[in-house]
Amino acid sequence: MKSRMAEVRIKEGMPTADEARRRLATELELARRRGVRLIKLIHGYGSKGVGGKLRGAMRRALAEQQAAGRVGRVVTGEDWSIFDATARALLDDYPELRQDPDLERGNAGITLTELT
Repeated sequence: MKSRMAEVRIKEGMPTADEARRRLATELELARRRGVRLIKLIHGYGSKGVGGKLRGAMRRALAEQQAAGRVGRVVTGEDWSIFDATARALLDDYPELRQDPDLERGNAGITLTELT
């Protein structure tokens, strides 16, 4: 059985925001081809912990992908909690996500994305 979730470490190699956006687009397409339904994007939260360029660039890129219908639900790490409606819906549809170590941790360095 194919895994329904993939982890993408976009921050590895310290790419620029533009490089990371291109890499994200490539990773999303590769995941679609492999039949992956969910991406856990690890983008980091900035060296000072107040929001780095990669985090902002990745979230803007995902919003654009979502508006174009290429990704579905998106949950930021800060909202990755049973108290968030979108997160709860993902947990209902993908029960294996309940085992995710970042659930309920408020990890600003990740974003979960459902592919369409």
